[in-house]
Amino acid sequence: MPKILLYITAKIIWQFLFWNTDYNENRAHVHVGKRSTENLCKIWLEPTVEIDKQGDLTDAQAKEVLEIAQEYRERLLNQWSLFKQGKRIKIITVKKTK
Repeated sequence: MPKILLYITAKIIWQFLFWNTDYNENRAHVHVGKRSTENLCKIWLEPTVEIDKQGDLTDAQAKEVLEIAQEYRERLLNQWSLFKQGKRIKIITVKKTK
């Protein structure tokens, strides 16, 4: 399961990733969670950014990751394209301290 984005804040590290089985899906999306999250959130990237499944995230956490996905949508879509082409993905690391 390739990690594609690590979004690091003062309180949490969000991991955005693809499942290997996502290769068979046509609609671009990412799975998001913290390290301890077992049931990840699933976010569609097209045609618009929206949550498919909230997973174990609270409403506030789901809102936060949705906003991150919206902000980095183009880069995430680029990662999706590389993934679907079987090319190597370099992890995007973002550090935000508030």
